[in-house]
Amino acid sequence: MKSNSNVNFSQTKSQLIWGMVFGIVFGFLLQKGGVTKYEVILGQLLLVDFTVLKIMLSAVVTGMIGIYLMKTLGWVAIYPKSGSLGKNVIGGLIFGVGFAVLGYCPGTIAGAIGNGYLDALVGGLIGIWIGSGLFAAYYPRLNRSILNKGDFGAMTLPKLFKVNDWIVVIPVSALIVILLALIENAGL
Repeated sequence: MKSNSNVNFSQTKSQLIWGMVFGIVFGFLLQKGGVTKYEVILGQLLLVDFTVLKIMLSAVVTGMIGIYLMKTLGWVAIYPKSGSLGKNVIGGLIFGVGFAVLGYCPGTIAGAIGNGYLDALVGGLIGIWIGSGLFAAYYPRLNRSILNKGDFGAMTLPKLFKVNDWIVVIPVSALIVILLALIENAGL
């Protein structure tokens, strides 16, 4: 008979392996979709190439349906982190500045490094390290002052509306698919 620690380690190891597999697949699809190229990301920022938006919205629909299906089947439990207006503003500013300066987000930086792009390796990876270090250094001060402003807890839309998950997942997925079709039909 296995002890609980062996079962937990086995579960954790399995989760890590599955996470790595899905991460590799996602990275492969990012690369195949072309969103690891600076020109494609710049085109999205200039609103002339919507490849990035289409791939990310497709990933959101796939992930949302997949996660909630696994939750419904009892395969996973969802533990959302608590959020706040302050966390969203600071996170958005950090993400936005890095994205605007370098033209990559963290996922596309990893893919671009895999493609051998030196700007992603030098600017992106070093930028992530510096940004993470600065955030970690200032976290105690930020946490006391800004990050918890406008706290809304571990809220999801189904919890907010007090409805079954699928009452939100199905219409939101349908809206995203309609938006994707409109973007594609517009030739963007």
